[in-house]
Amino acid sequence: MTRSQKPSVFQIGRVWDDGDTVVVSGWGLGLCAAACACHRHPSAGSLAIAEDQARGLIGLVSYRHDCDCCEPWTAEELTAIVRDLEMVAALDAPEPLAG
Repeated sequence: MTRSQKPSVFQIGRVWDDGDTVVVSGWGLGLCAAACACHRHPSAGSLAIAEDQARGLIGLVSYRHDCDCCEPWTAEELTAIVRDLEMVAALDAPEPLAG
């Protein structure tokens, strides 16, 4: 298994896959750990999401062609995030004792 840098996720969305098209909706992405300037618009300084529905990818627009600081999230990875969060939410965790 290889790990690579990904944009940060600050909002969990949904993933729909009908077999032909993958729609990734409602996700909020922020800078990756490198936080390089390649993802910031040259004049506005804002971030923009890059989505590839045909391949099921979501990442950040890069304004520099030679930057490879991070790679987009795949629909499979985002589906795993949703699944893991649902499993954690379903855990029956008793409240700690007041002491």
